[in-house]
Amino acid sequence: MNNQTYYLEQKAKATAIATRLKRFSRLFIIAEIALFALIIGALAIAFMTTWTLLGSILAVISFIAYVFTRSFDNKNTHNIKQTEQLIAVYSHELEAINGDYSAFDSGQDFIDYQHPFTYDLDVFGQNSLFARLNRTVTTGGRVQLSRNLSFKDVRFQHEEIRYMSHEVNFMDRFQALGEGTKVDTLQLLSIRDGLTTASIPRWFSTRWSLIVASLTLCLLPLLIILSVFKLVDGNVPVFYATLQFFIVYLLCNSPARQIAKQTAVIHDAAENFLLLIKQAITLQQLPPSLQKEVETLRNAQQQATLLNSIINRLDRRGNILGLMLIDTFGLNDYFLIREYLRWEADFKNQIEAEVIALSHIDALVSWGRFAYNHPEATTAEVTSDTNVSVEAEEIYHPFLGTKAIKNNFSIVNGSYTIVTGANMAGKSTFLRTIGINYILARNGGPVFAKRMRTSTFNLFSSMRTTDDLDRGISYFNAELRRLQQLIRFCKHPFYTEGKPTESASTLIILDEILKGTNSLDKLNGSRLFLENICCLPVTGLIATHDLELSKLQDTNPQRFSNYCFEIELGTDVTYSYKITPGVARNQNATYLLKGVLKEINAENDKQ
Repeated sequence: MNNQTYYLEQKAKATAIATRLKRFSRLFIIAEIALFALIIGALAIAFMTTWTLLGSILAVISFIAYVFTRSFDNKNTHNIKQTEQLIAVYSHELEAINGDYSAFDSGQDFIDYQHPFTYDLDVFGQNSLFARLNRTVTTGGRVQLSRNLSFKDVRFQHEEIRYMSHEVNFMDRFQALGEGTKVDTLQLLSIRDGLTTASIPRWFSTRWSLIVASLTLCLLPLLIILSVFKLVDGNVPVFYATLQFFIVYLLCNSPARQIAKQTAVIHDAAENFLLLIKQAITLQQLPPSLQKEVETLRNAQQQATLLNSIINRLDRRGNILGLMLIDTFGLNDYFLIREYLRWEADFKNQIEAEVIALSHIDALVSWGRFAYNHPEATTAEVTSDTNVSVEAEEIYHPFLGTKAIKNNFSIVNGSYTIVTGANMAGKSTFLRTIGINYILARNGGPVFAKRMRTSTFNLFSSMRTTDDLDRGISYFNAELRRLQQLIRFCKHPFYTEGKPTESASTLIILDEILKGTNSLDKLNGSRLFLENICCLPVTGLIATHDLELSKLQDTNPQRFSNYCFEIELGTDVTYSYKITPGVARNQNATYLLKGVLKEINAENDKQ
């Protein structure tokens, strides 16, 4: 079954279920109204006629039936919501298959014009790689995915992605839990930091306070026993019990109220977080690399169970009579505060690891969905070699789909490939094809090639330089700044400040060097740049219109090679979009401009 058929079938099933559940909902509403009316009628019979017993029994039975009906109605409403969320997931995936990614976050805020490659390679923004990949439902997962694509945190293995791509039902339900809202997992880290200022005395958690509390707890039963045997006055245990309650109340009431406020905030923030955790821990037969994350989330569920227990005990404090009894005979508030402080310590120590674990699963769902939606893609072989090496058969750009022209290509460490060709012949797209497939390969994701083998190296591109009039930076100045950034990166490569990359080798992808100057100056500047960059551990893939640059192969054939995208000129321009060895012979700018002018002149003649 292909993915489109799967989504269509699942959407049809979910729609049928939602229709049936909504029909039940209408019946539940009718039943609730009828039962409510029956309760009123039964009470009227009980109080206004002589059939008091019959009316009372009927009222009780009707009330019980109403409570059960209301409970079923609430559960049915919850099921309707879940089913509609699933329908939305299937609808959005069908839209994505047809090329519409508007339902998904595009990562616009992650666009960084200064990043070594993400801006040039369309990693973030409208119709970007992120928009096609992103299925995250948490803020932490969204950030994790962005860090994957920008090489700030490359952590996935292809075994994990392959595993997740087969867990389609899990991915459906996980995405549905976050449908329509982004679960703010990062808020939990802010809450954790806020807990450090909580005004709860720490002596509650000390050993000496536990000893005093235990002795105090034993003293009251002892006094009661002594009073029974007339060894002490009967008023002594009463006086002691009263004194004990007020002491516990005075010491514990304020901290307990503070805890109630804090747990309410945590519970509200963590509600959807816990739903996602419950879904995540249903994963079975995990690959070894995922077991740690899921185990961390199981511990988080245990924390949540303890938190719910604390909240329930706090709720019971609302009953004053009950509070007097449990504080007098059980020191409930003291042990409640002590239990909370123990939970709070665990929460502070573990919440960051739990958020990271869930973010990992969340981002992995995006990678798994991408692999499932693209069965035509393959898994690249990524070696640990840090020298630049790429071998690709029938590689193509993932954004082009079935209309893409596939090419064979290889890159050898230390080589410089000069790619020439006419306008619109496919040079820039090819450069992006190599770059974007390498990003996918490094993250263990599917690549768009029949076969791809790559080493582990750094990536830097310069393809979309723009001026900045507000800062007084001209186009040529912007080019120089980018080349300066490139050289500095190649000398000391890093994607995260203060964290050098594992590899010293860099592949640079350049689309025209020094476009902002005249031809001769551009040629001389390009030669100077390449002669200097050759001294660094750099491999280059460079597109240019400057055919003179291709002569570098004549002077240094060991380092430089020429490839081109050729066109055929006839009555029309024919583009093959196939890369071949050699230098481009045909150019199309003059040819195309003549066609434009001819068309305009023809329009004028008609007028």
